[in-house]
This record gives sequence, structure tokens and C-alpha cells, in this order.
Amino acid sequence: MVVVADKKADLAGPGISTYPEVEKILPKDYASLLTPKETQKAIFILKDYIEEHLGKALNLFRVTVPLIVSEESGVNDYLDRDGSRTPVGFRCGLGLAEPIKAQVVQAATKWKRMALKYFDCAVGEGILTDMRAVRKDYFLDHDHSAYVDQWDWERVITADQRTLTYLTETVEAIWDVLRGAERKVMQLFPQLKDDRFPALPRKLTFLHAEEILERFPDLPRKARETAILQDHPAVFIYGIGYPLADGFPHEMRAADYDDWVTPTRSTSGRPMHGLNGDILVWNPVTRRRHELTSMGIRVTAETLRKQLEMSGQTDFLKLPYHQAILKGQIPLSIGGGIGQSRTFMLLLRKAHLGEVSTTVWPRELKDICRKRNIHVLEC
Repeated sequence: MVVVADKKADLAGPGISTYPEVEKILPKDYASLLTPKETQKAIFILKDYIEEHLGKALNLFRVTVPLIVSEESGVNDYLDRDGSRTPVGFRCGLGLAEPIKAQVVQAATKWKRMALKYFDCAVGEGILTDMRAVRKDYFLDHDHSAYVDQWDWERVITADQRTLTYLTETVEAIWDVLRGAERKVMQLFPQLKDDRFPALPRKLTFLHAEEILERFPDLPRKARETAILQDHPAVFIYGIGYPLADGFPHEMRAADYDDWVTPTRSTSGRPMHGLNGDILVWNPVTRRRHELTSMGIRVTAETLRKQLEMSGQTDFLKLPYHQAILKGQIPLSIGGGIGQSRTFMLLLRKAHLGEVSTTVWPRELKDICRKRNIHVLEC
């Protein structure tokens, strides 16, 4: 039986927590299927393929995206809603009487929705960004780093499209792009075809967080995800953020972008909540859960107020981004972020994010990787 404290501790962060634990979970029989040079070539083949085909599938055009935003804009992402992950902040503007209070973005989620208006996107049209961010408050393990790269995208929708059906169709389109990318890179690098590492399944399994809790009521969130992936190696989990039957959300989610409060119904007709979710897969190299993307239909003025009230963050309503939603000045939208390095790690059969992403890693982790024949990119 898992105690309540375990479930609370599992809500805020996806990392492991200690390096002895990391050492236990990294594969002991690892050998990269690609050389470092081949890996870099494969990364950019995947990058070009996914950007091109994601744009076509969702009718997106590419735009530039900020690395730095002002604190007063309110467009930086809090990632969760307990305030535990804070952005890197600094002052800039030589010669200004009052320097700009700037922040490095943690995600471009809110900026994208405002950008839809700036770029005059019509219904059914959207934007695709090559987003870079810093998340300094992660524990750095095999698939979490302080440096984050994502394909962040956003598309204009109508009020009638704010449904679970529309969300599901969009997720399926993204899944088809990821599977196509895997086929492409395997054609060019046939050594990736290895019986130990099955290809992505043709179809995703769609489940609500409430349904997964019902199957595994005594397990904390990450353990529930691991358990469900034994039966379904690729899943989309609906409804992440709303309190479930045990009183806890599946995971904490920020209150001001994804809509996790709207009532919905499962395929069996059961009442549920939430118009958002995550794609998770079973990673046969690490033998662990592997998150690829979070996405969702975004909040309306009504659901923004409700979620901020539930989160005790109604003071956010005075910020420009939140005011724009309340006043109907920016469009209704759906959007998400697909982890680039996470995707490369999975499709190139890598054991560690550091094999496809150049960033800082603690000495303890690099020492563990060397013992496991895992060669992380140094910087």
C-alpha cells in the first residue's frame, strides 16, 4: 500500500531524485547503434522530417519564438501550479533608469496563443516554433535536463471544436508524423532495425487518468503510467490536472493554459474532466516510461477563472496575457509541445538524453554514464 505522502511527492516532478537510483535504472548492456557522427546526421534528418510533416498535418507555418520574456507580461510558463519551478530571471537594458525585469522562458505555451493573433491566423491555421528553454529546477537524470528543446505549436479553433473528439483527432495526426519519422530514419540507418527495440505501434491507446487510477488505485502517478505501458506500449492520457477520485490530480499542471476542468465523458459514458493530455510510450532501451508530448485545448475566460480559483492564483488575472483571455482578445486554440531531444532519444535507440542534446550534466551522472558505456555530449 502506497502512503498519501508518496502520491503528493509524485505530483510535481517527473525526475528520479537520487543518483544511486539513476545508476540502478540505466541499462547495463548498452551499446549505441549509431556512431556520434551518424547520430548527428540522423538528428537533423528527423528534425527536418518532423517539422515539415507536422506543419502539413496540422496546417502550421514556422515562426520565430522568444528565448526571453518580460516578467510583467505573464507569458512565462510555471509548468505546474505550486510555484516550485521558477524561471531564470535577470535585469537587462544598459542605461535604463529602470532595467527590464526579464526571464528565460520555461515554455512558450502562453506566448504562442498571443502570437496567433499577431500573425493573424485564421481558424484551422497555426504556428510551429523551434523552442528553446531553461528549466533549472529539474533533477537531472537520463531523460530530464535543464536545457529543453521542443516543437511548440498552436492552432486556432472554434468553440464547437473544444471537444475530446477534436483533441483525439489532433493527437492521432501527430502520432502518424512521429511514426513516419521513425520509418524514415530506419530506411536511412538500417542498423536501427533491431529486434530488441520494436517500432512504434500503429495506434495509440486513449485512456483517461481516472480510468488508469481505477486500475491501479494504490500506485503513485509514475508507477501507474509504468504499469499501464506494460499492457499498452503507447498511450495518450486524458485529463491531467483535475483532482481524481483519490483527491489528487494525475500530475500538477499550470492553471492558465491547458483546460483540465471542463466536464467530458469517457468512451464508456462515464463523467470525466479535462481537454488535455500526454503521449507516453514504453522505451525498450531504458525499459522505462517515456513522455513525448503534452498538449491540450486551451482555457476560455470561464475555465481560466475556475482553474485559477482552484489553484489559489487569481492574482494572475491582472496580467496582460490573462486579461487578453478574459476580454476575448486572443483566439481559442489548441496547442502543445513535442520534446525534440526526447523524440531523438527514443527513435535513435539512445539510453540517455545527453547522447542527443548538448548541455550541462553533473559529474556524478557523467561518471555513471561512462561506467554504462553511455557517452554524453560534453560542453
